[in-house]
Amino acid sequence: QVQLVESGGGLVQAGGSLRLSCAASGSIFSVNRMAWYRQAPGKQRELVAVITSGGTTNYADSVKGRFTISRDNAKNTVYLQMNSLKPEDTAVYYCNADLLKAYDVVLQRYWGQGTQVTVSS
Repeated sequence: QVQLVESGGGLVQAGGSLRLSCAASGSIFSVNRMAWYRQAPGKQRELVAVITSGGTTNYADSVKGRFTISRDNAKNTVYLQMNSLKPEDTAVYYCNADLLKAYDVVLQRYWGQGTQVTVSS
């Protein structure tokens, strides 16, 4: 059984910072792409940032220069450092990971349960 568990969400004032973490656990052989998505009320889920196993990153235009995605491969953990937060960053943030389970041959995508980030003006 594989689980992705997020932490670090909360309430912050505009201009503040938060750091989200997402740890993958279970019978994992390797983790490939890891990413953060977010979904605001009444809107579709959108990609925020992605990082490959080699460390290549890509960001949504709306967060470039403010958010930083990173990972610790030894811990199967991905982070999202969010600075200069704006009220429009308010959303539920989800992580996902494309990973290979032990004794499996196909990459599968797993999602975390989501963590709420609320930015007050």
